[in-house]
Amino acid sequence: MVVHTITLIPGDGVGPEQTAAARRVIEATGVKIDWEVHEAGEVAMEKYGTPLPDAVLESIRRNKVALKGPITTPIGTGFRSVNVALRHALNLYACVRPCKTYPGVRSRYENIDLVMIRENSEDLYAGVEYDLDTPEAKQIIAMSNGKIREDSAISIKPLSITGCRRIVKYAFEYALANGRSKVTAVAKANIMKFTDGLFYRVAREVAKEYEGKIAYDEVLVDAMCMQLVQRPEAFDVMVMPNLYGDILSDLCAGLVGGLGVAPGANIGDGVALFEPTHGSAPKYKGMNKVNPTALILSGMLMLRHIGETEAADRLERAVAEVIAEGKYVTYDLKADRNDPTAVGTQEMADAIIAKMK
Repeated sequence: MVVHTITLIPGDGVGPEQTAAARRVIEATGVKIDWEVHEAGEVAMEKYGTPLPDAVLESIRRNKVALKGPITTPIGTGFRSVNVALRHALNLYACVRPCKTYPGVRSRYENIDLVMIRENSEDLYAGVEYDLDTPEAKQIIAMSNGKIREDSAISIKPLSITGCRRIVKYAFEYALANGRSKVTAVAKANIMKFTDGLFYRVAREVAKEYEGKIAYDEVLVDAMCMQLVQRPEAFDVMVMPNLYGDILSDLCAGLVGGLGVAPGANIGDGVALFEPTHGSAPKYKGMNKVNPTALILSGMLMLRHIGETEAADRLERAVAEVIAEGKYVTYDLKADRNDPTAVGTQEMADAIIAKMK
């Protein structure tokens, strides 16, 4: 039997307890995994003086696959996002976020099955920022011919032909491999004619390579927000630059019941990292309360990635059955969030494991 060596990053906040639950569920499929456990985020900062120790990156590069719990990102101050740093350091250029309805999850919609593919390395998340009154900010302000106020901080939005081409091509290849019928490119090219305009120009070139196999269309990001709410069934695979992908993936998660059921994958050339879409919810730390579904389903995506398709199918079916029954689920999956019969993180994992026996 094949033994897969996989890096496991528990994260912080509710991450460690969710990771423990997901690990037990994944192991219950019978797939043999040798976990290499490494710390990142606030816990690592306290121990090692850095939120992302070199050992974490070395492990992922060596093993090629990682499963990560949520990691806290300080707002406005503190260290830069570990999630973004991991994507940049490992060149994980494609963020894949399936959004699928599972009967039993409270939602205004039914039968949604969308896939968001977000470029991970460029756009406003490239981290090219200059603070107020820095020499760089002053130089850019001087070059703007009065378009930028003197008391401005500045972020730069880079999009390259290389980055645009590989993410759009990834979206089409994903569509082909997964029996999807259409790719929709999302941007704001009517306003940002050079950056988002480049994204569309490259996307059209790539789309020509798939004519007759995969349909292609374009929707401006503001219109896409409206159309996803009005008629989500009109879309299939969507591909877009970084910031739009971050925003729209949360919108799509809202369509299917929230971030608690939204898994994610970050894919590069030969390296993949799987993580839930939601944050670390530090106020619930240690309470055994938060829904583990998103991380468990991220593990399902990981199993598919490493070729353990049958195990992944069994895991997803078990999750779907537990949610549909609605008995052994966390508070957010109950019709009444104050329902005293709601179970904890580990108990929901136990119910999913029982379905696979």
